[in-house]
Amino acid sequence: MSESAFFGWLRSRLRRLTIYWKPIQEIKKAAKIPYKGPNKRRKFSYVCSKCSNAVGEKECNVHHVVPAGSLKSFADLSGFCERLFVEKEELILLCHKCHDLEHEKLEKDGK
Repeated sequence: MSESAFFGWLRSRLRRLTIYWKPIQEIKKAAKIPYKGPNKRRKFSYVCSKCSNAVGEKECNVHHVVPAGSLKSFADLSGFCERLFVEKEELILLCHKCHDLEHEKLEKDGK
């Protein structure tokens, strides 16, 4: 495994661990509403903080207001973890569409 592949793998695993981070669970819980549509299997929807659309759990993301950044070396590890595991004031719930637009804006701004 190359160094680049290793740090990509590590970044991916750390991001997966955030689903157990309590502030992320609190953000999702705050955005959760009962589902009132035709799909009998779906019990809840989540309200996007930006467009206020109600979406399913698989159609939403918890977005970091301050991007976690890159992880390309062990020197980046501490800062990456500090920005990844933040308190709920630095997180918002977005639908996939708004999340993609937010990241496009960040890329355009060069961050």
